[in-house]
Amino acid sequence: MKELGLCALPVKQFVTTTDSNHHQFVYPNLLERRFNVDKPNTVWVYDITYIWTLEGWLYLASVMDLFSRKIIGWSLDVTMKTELPLGALQEALLLRNPTGEPIHHSDRGSQYCSDEYIKCLKKAEFQISMSRKGDPYDNACIESFHATIKKELIYRHRFRTREDARKAIGHYIDDFYNLRRRHSTLGYLSPENYEKNTHP
Repeated sequence: MKELGLCALPVKQFVTTTDSNHHQFVYPNLLERRFNVDKPNTVWVYDITYIWTLEGWLYLASVMDLFSRKIIGWSLDVTMKTELPLGALQEALLLRNPTGEPIHHSDRGSQYCSDEYIKCLKKAEFQISMSRKGDPYDNACIESFHATIKKELIYRHRFRTREDARKAIGHYIDDFYNLRRRHSTLGYLSPENYEKNTHP
């Protein structure tokens, strides 16, 4: 590895982003790990992760369309309040304007169970699905995306400010991951090209 100029990525500090110890209603798991979807806007999956900067923590909420693994909405904030995932959801709704009754799948965190968030989902006519408690494999695809962005971007940089992190994350998602990063599950096409080739 030394001869090739390679180095291992260190394991970073773990931060809990799911608060499932609340008294709000928890919805059943409708997805049941059926991650292969044949049409866009059929299943959207959601998660929150964290980014360390020299100014402090920054939290990323992401929305993925399981059909193409494309990130169709994302938001960043300094807290994990409901406004964080709600911003990502609203961006996805503006971009995709789904019809029918698509599945919205997330963990059972308090943000996704909040009255404000559920009201938005019901207005958009989503079927609401939530992972089982403490089981990240129920939401493996969006968990995998967050692991990927950390390995390929976040762990390779020391962000001086939160704004530096925002710019880098925005560029990674919108200009690299969605447009150019190839996926083996998509026949080695990028999410954007997979959607164009399959649903022109």
